[in-house]
Amino acid sequence: MLDSFLGSGTTAAVAHKMGRRWIGIEMGEHAVTHCKPRLDKVIAGEQGGVSEAVGWAGGGGYRFYRLGAAVFDSEGHIADGIAFRTLAAHVWFSETGTPFIGTADTPVLGVHDGIAYALLYNGILGDRSVSGGNVLTAALLARLREESGWHGPITVYGEWSKLGAARLAEAGVTFKQTPYDVRAR
Repeated sequence: MLDSFLGSGTTAAVAHKMGRRWIGIEMGEHAVTHCKPRLDKVIAGEQGGVSEAVGWAGGGGYRFYRLGAAVFDSEGHIADGIAFRTLAAHVWFSETGTPFIGTADTPVLGVHDGIAYALLYNGILGDRSVSGGNVLTAALLARLREESGWHGPITVYGEWSKLGAARLAEAGVTFKQTPYDVRAR
């Protein structure tokens, strides 16, 4: 069941008591101040509504998530001031289909299914000049490999690459240009 306007949580509460899977969506602090406490009571065994009819005694659980900062603006461009970690999580999920659980303190985000993913963005390497640290060079590629210990295939997102197509292929690198190759949808 999908309730895209969770309100007070009644529909989710009934679905939970009936053993159905559900997703509830609510904007603002109302989700925390009203919906979450209501659903916590249901889990604890609250006896209102359909409880008697379905023999509800409590139990189960749910996951509560908050949306992060918007990665893209209304025109599909990377939002001004987007933090490295936020863009890293987006790139990681877009590439792997899995949540990003890395530390976001290094350009190499991790390895998934035999491919490493790296993001050169927003001064992660300590150089906040216009293109400093966001441009893939042979020296930077060597640094990424050395610091990560990964010498297999790697996809690198960056502002641009000074390595030509032949050199990238030889090194096992897929280069994707930020922001153009970052998928907005």
